[in-house]
Amino acid sequence: MIISLLGYMGCGKSHVSINLSRKINFRLVDLDEMISNRHQQTISEIFEQRGEIYFRKVERTILEEILATEDNIVLSLGGGTPVYYDNINLINRMSTSFFLRASVGTLAHRILLHKNTRPLIANLADSEVPEYIAKHLFERNPYYSQAHFTIDTDFKTATEVSDEIVKLLGI
Repeated sequence: MIISLLGYMGCGKSHVSINLSRKINFRLVDLDEMISNRHQQTISEIFEQRGEIYFRKVERTILEEILATEDNIVLSLGGGTPVYYDNINLINRMSTSFFLRASVGTLAHRILLHKNTRPLIANLADSEVPEYIAKHLFERNPYYSQAHFTIDTDFKTATEVSDEIVKLLGI
């Protein structure tokens, strides 16, 4: 079984995936980490040196590889992964997907804590980040909302969100 966690950057995918994989003894796969390891570059470096189109092609190839496995996996996706190509359909066909939804305020607060590691917002003024997030969410929510399940993450710990996922899966 593959459990895919999707949502906007800062929604808690990384923390929840770590907690959930330990809780249910599934292998943890972070898509961005896998891309970074394979290219021996950070995601920011890939974006800067090769561009977003190259990154999205690589992302799709590695996503297909991961979803083709029969291992028990908790897969943490990049924030943009479901939006490109027909990735959301592939994700839903090959895994059980969870949209970790958070408010703009929560996302902005979390993202600003690690702004320099986020290539899409690193060059924005802090005051511009909430509007940028709101615009992106408007564009991405039609894809995110296609996930099998939606869990609100505002004011919840990774443990609480993981417990909700386990309960919804009945495992």
